[in-house]
Parts: sequence; structure tokens; C-alpha cells
Amino acid sequence: MTEEFHRIRRLPPYVFAEVNKAKAAARARGEDIIDLGMGNPDSPTPSHIVKKLVETVADPRSHGYSVSRGIPGLRKALAGYYDRRFNVKLDPDTEVIATLGSKEGLANLASAITSPGDTILVPNPSYPIHQFGFIIAGASVRSIPAYPDDEMLRALERAVRHSVPKPTALIVNFPSNPTAYLADLDFYKEIVKFCRREEIFILSDLAYAEIYFGDLVPPSILAVEGAKDIAVEFTSLSKTYSMAGWRMGFAAGNPRLIEALARIKSYLDYGAFTPIQVAAVAALSGPQDCVAEIRQLYKDRRDVLLRGLHAAGWDVPKPEGSMFAWAPIPEKFRDMGSVAFSKLLLQEAGVAVAPGLGFGEHGEGFVRIGLVENTQRLRQATRAIKGFLNANGINGPSQQGPQQKQSALEDTAS
Repeated sequence: MTEEFHRIRRLPPYVFAEVNKAKAAARARGEDIIDLGMGNPDSPTPSHIVKKLVETVADPRSHGYSVSRGIPGLRKALAGYYDRRFNVKLDPDTEVIATLGSKEGLANLASAITSPGDTILVPNPSYPIHQFGFIIAGASVRSIPAYPDDEMLRALERAVRHSVPKPTALIVNFPSNPTAYLADLDFYKEIVKFCRREEIFILSDLAYAEIYFGDLVPPSILAVEGAKDIAVEFTSLSKTYSMAGWRMGFAAGNPRLIEALARIKSYLDYGAFTPIQVAAVAALSGPQDCVAEIRQLYKDRRDVLLRGLHAAGWDVPKPEGSMFAWAPIPEKFRDMGSVAFSKLLLQEAGVAVAPGLGFGEHGEGFVRIGLVENTQRLRQATRAIKGFLNANGINGPSQQGPQQKQSALEDTAS
């Protein structure tokens, strides 16, 4: 009766817990902590979406159980978004399902398609649910490089050659959390070609589809010819419309995978509260000016953050997408590791960041910095970081060119 439960034993201690504990203690002492550690949008949900929620929740007929697949109007709205944005045609009845955020969808699909001992290919570093959703389901995870280039493709070839059993599925996530890497359609074509040949499912996490800053507009993997034969893609309203707490996401693509997810969900939930689903229709089908405004907000914050860090002597690559900067720890502090550095930065500068180790062992040596405070607070944060770095003998501006990608990652099994 005292032994740890089997599935819990497969989950390591929560890496972020130490930083969160230090953050809570500092706030309890009355310290002003600038929290850039969580990917939690701080801007309000656009007013027309909130208005639709209020209007619908006032109708008592909306208060009962909903449906786990999502109301028909919502699935049609998501199909309309894919048609407009990616030129991808989807059948709302067989190729779309609503989820309680993309995280829930990923975890439940992992349970639906995974047998104990299956091998799953997951970028490292990556968002924790990409790995642990499958680990909880009983799979073994094999790490591949996170950057979308030939190195990743070669690692996939090696993984198929040397994995027993042969991999069942591959996770891709661009724009990436935490690394902010972007992929283009040509790269997706190579991924789809490989996975079709090897009969490997693809699970694409496209939660940051609308948060991009350069000329590369993030594509959908479903835009590749034949992708729907093997791929399903997860999207979310959390970042696009600042609706994180509403928990509204979707899966779209391969009908067999969609049906598997629907069957699992039919046993676990009744879908999101109907007024939230109706408001989500208003988000997807209503005015889209708010999407461009939210994108510009994150771009302005990115520019303020990077200018301030560069002036402080911290060389951080410029992210072209997502709401994060993936920052290599300054050389002077690299040996202490990302958890200890994050705690030191919190203690000495009053700025909280996420240690890279929390996103996989190949995230060690980095921290993730969220663009989740206004520009005034970001300037305050970079001034405090500058003081911290100067006190430790690091003076800006940085003279080195920014690191464009994480150093090559070994293809390892975890």
C-alpha cells in the first residue's frame, strides 16, 4: 500500500517546482517578481468573443451537457479557418474534433493509439506533454533533434533503423515551444514523405500558428499532399485570441486518428461548456483584426526584450515565432545548470524564467523567457538583469553574433 503507483513512477520530479517554490517565497516576503516563466497570455480576450460568451450563458438552454466532439457549428468554423488560412479542406464531421485545449487532445490521443512498449519519436527539447503524454500511456520515447533541418531528417532515419519496435508516431511542433523554431512547407514535405514511407503517424502541434514576426508564415502540415493519410494537427485558441483559460482547442486531419480520439473522449468528457464553444465560433468566424493586434503586441515585446538583453551583455537569438525567447545561459553561469541559474536570476534580479531542463535533457544550458509582461515591465526586467550581469563581470552590449540554433543534439533514446 505504500509503493508509488506504476504510472506515477514513470514521471520524474517536476523540474519547475524549485523555481516556483522560490518565486512564491520571494512574493511572500513582499518582493516584486517579474514573472517571465509561464506561457500565460496577459492581454484580455477580445471583447466581441467575451460578449458572445455572456450572451450565450444567459440562455438557460446552454447550461446542460454538451458533446465531446464539439458542437457542429464549431467544427464547421474550424474547417473554415483551415480553408482560409492554409487552403486545406476538412470534413467537419470526420476530420475535426474540439478538445479542451491542445494539451488535453495530445494526451488523450496518446492514450488512444499507444500500446505499452511502443516507441514514439519526440523532439528534445519540447513541450513536456509531447513526451509525457506518451510515457503516461506506457510508451518509450526516443529523442530527436528539435531544429527543422537535415540533422532532424537524418536522426529520423537512424531512429527507424535502430528502434525496436519500429516507431509508431512522430511529434512535430513549429513554431516551437520552447525553442521558437519555425518550419516551412518544404520541410513538412520531407517529413510527410518519410513518415508515409515508414508508416509512422505524425502529430503536429500548431498552437502558435498565428504568433510569427518575420516573412515565414507558419504553414500547416496538412497542406502537404497526402499528409491527411497519416497526420493529425492540434491547434488552440489560447494564444491566437488570448483565451488560455477558456481551454478551447482542436484536432484536425486523419479520420482514423480523429475517430480514435473521439472514442476516448466519449468516455472521459462531455466537451467544453456550450457557451465557450459558441464564443469560440465567434472567435474563428468573426473579425480577425484582433489576431494581427495580438501578433504585433508580442513582436513589440520581443524587440524590447532583446534590445535590453543585448545591452546587458546577454546574447539571445531573435525568435521568429511563438511567445518565447530561447536563451543560452551566459557562459559564466553555464556550468551551474539551468535550474540553479533560474533560481539565481530570481534571487538577484527578481526575474523568473523557465529552466531549459524542464523541456528535456537537451534543454539544459538554456532558459525560456516568456513575452508575458507589458513593455514597461520588460524594460524593468532587462534593467534588473543588466545590474545582475554587471555585478558578475558581464558588461554589454554583447559583441558575439546571436546563436541561431541550439548546438547539434545527439539522437538518443530516453
